[in-house]
Amino acid sequence: MPAVVRGGSRTASRPRPKANNQQGSRGRGAARGGVYAPAKLRAAQGIGLRPGAALALAGGIAALGLVFALATGDRASNMAGVIGHGVALKLARLGFRVEAVHVEGATPQAKADIMRASGLKPGAPILDEDLGELRRRVEGVGWVKSARVVRLLPDTLVISIAERSPLAVWQFHGRTGVIDDTGHLIGEADSGRYADLPLVVGEGANQEAREVLSLMRSRPRLMERLEALVRVDDRRWDIRLKDGGLIQLPAQGEDSALIQLDQLDQKARILELGFARIDLRDPEMVAVRPREGAAPEPPAAPVSGA
Repeated sequence: MPAVVRGGSRTASRPRPKANNQQGSRGRGAARGGVYAPAKLRAAQGIGLRPGAALALAGGIAALGLVFALATGDRASNMAGVIGHGVALKLARLGFRVEAVHVEGATPQAKADIMRASGLKPGAPILDEDLGELRRRVEGVGWVKSARVVRLLPDTLVISIAERSPLAVWQFHGRTGVIDDTGHLIGEADSGRYADLPLVVGEGANQEAREVLSLMRSRPRLMERLEALVRVDDRRWDIRLKDGGLIQLPAQGEDSALIQLDQLDQKARILELGFARIDLRDPEMVAVRPREGAAPEPPAAPVSGA
């Protein structure tokens, strides 16, 4: 008998809709396969977004990150300011945090100093990092001549540097340090570990060392006898030898003076005789002083007769 509804009207009973087995199986399969991890869905809800919207936002930011990764570090440095601190913290829960830092162009010793100066902490929101400030901290390290920083989303920072090469050990006012070819002091370098580098001494020696060392290195016989290069009155050099001898160079024309020394050494093996002093300051005359107890030698050797 047909069902009677209150009010006197009749209606046919309606069958219940059948469950969509295909949709149900798809849902169960997603759960089994772990397509979207529950932890990420809960993180998305925790920042006030529905899971679909959060994933779409993450994908959009990843695409945006690719654009920033192709740009220079300076251009990408404004990204954190645009995103905002609060959003950066929330997006860190979705994986946008510092997990890897790559330092390129640095020796192991310099890399350790760079990482300390960077102040980077694993797990910190990557979108919160000010790349300009990070670059300035890195360039404050003595090893670093210049630096470039790039953010690769979602979790990587790349620090690329041009490293300073040690040239000599500089001694001044009783202190020693390692300098590069521009005279810059590499504060983090331990001078005790660079015994193979030449020693330069005195005020201004760091700024003038590159030129005179270039002249010295072209003369291996002289270089192997070098104890130290001493800057005198910040205007000329004295060459101190390992046997205690002293070679005095002029304020100008060091190359010409060393050519005179080369000529004497080729003819008389003067570097092997152990003179106390060889004075090359006068371009017209090379004066020599023998050691005490040595056979007497002429006090001066004319250049023309050398």
